[in-house]
Amino acid sequence: MNTAEYAVGTLAAVAFAGILLKVLTSGSVQAALMAVINRALK
Repeated sequence: MNTAEYAVGTLAAVAFAGILLKVLTSGSVQAALMAVINRALK
């Protein structure tokens, strides 16, 4: 791959990570994850 392809791949990875972070830090997803963790620990 050349430099331009690496740059596009890096930007895509950063964008995906940003979207994933936004989803995981949303209130409804956090509540669901906490419910799963609490259920597993009981």
